[in-house]
Amino acid sequence: MNFPPSTTIHRYRPAAWLRVSGPDAAEFLQGQFTNDLRAGTDGVYGLWLDQKGKVVADSFVQRGAAPDEFWIGSYFSPAAVLVRRLEDYIIADDVTVEDQTAGWTGVSLLGAGTGAWLAAAPRAGRWFRGRRERGENWEWLLPLGEAETASPAWAGAREGGAAELARRRILAGIPAVPADLGPADLPNEGGLETDAISFTKGCYLGQEVMARLKSKGRIRRRLQRVTGGGPPPAAPAALWQGGARVGELRSAAADEAGAGFVGLALVTLATFRPEAPLALGADGPPTLAAAPLSI
Repeated sequence: MNFPPSTTIHRYRPAAWLRVSGPDAAEFLQGQFTNDLRAGTDGVYGLWLDQKGKVVADSFVQRGAAPDEFWIGSYFSPAAVLVRRLEDYIIADDVTVEDQTAGWTGVSLLGAGTGAWLAAAPRAGRWFRGRRERGENWEWLLPLGEAETASPAWAGAREGGAAELARRRILAGIPAVPADLGPADLPNEGGLETDAISFTKGCYLGQEVMARLKSKGRIRRRLQRVTGGGPPPAAPAALWQGGARVGELRSAAADEAGAGFVGLALVTLATFRPEAPLALGADGPPTLAAAPLSI
């Protein structure tokens, strides 16, 4: 099968790529991860929470070749954070966590048919569905020694840079962890209760908080897409309306035309007015506007 001609590729180094193994690995991970690892073998996206239900890290988890082997990868959550989060809860479990991040590289494949292309022939490394945008996209992780050998497979494909990938993610309303949602934030504030949390799998760290929010809780903040003119401002940055602080810009990227930017902001629902412009300072000009966001 030929490489899909409309594919955009993005080469990157993952922030985390861990191998977790041992006789208790499956039960241990199932009891820590927010999503159900029995859901499939293509890679399951989810979160690692603390006792208060706040977001420590996010990752994909994929079963390895052996029944007691798993691979954990993240775009942005650092390996050290994930290793510490896992090892803090290994008590009497026969589980080994190995940080393999330095020895692997990643290729994002964005476009229709990329999954079928990956599955059409034997390939080195591992691959699973990604979260770069809402359309079809896959992550292909390769040992560094295999990357050069594999690169002719995508020769001639259009390459997208980090800024383009950030814009696609923001336009899709997909939060980056920990930039858009981090240790002070709840998953629901970024709309991750749909994609990253199972409400039927049973217990995991933070599960009681997630269950309460689902049954009767209300969140006080929510991610909101914003737009503005000029170059993307440095994030995080406080956002103001009428002299009152109403939120924080968490991430931003240049828009496709290069004339302005799009961003994701965490806003306080009680004070934020979606119809009113926003400013980057208490006395600054109101140069940002809220934009529709479905997450």
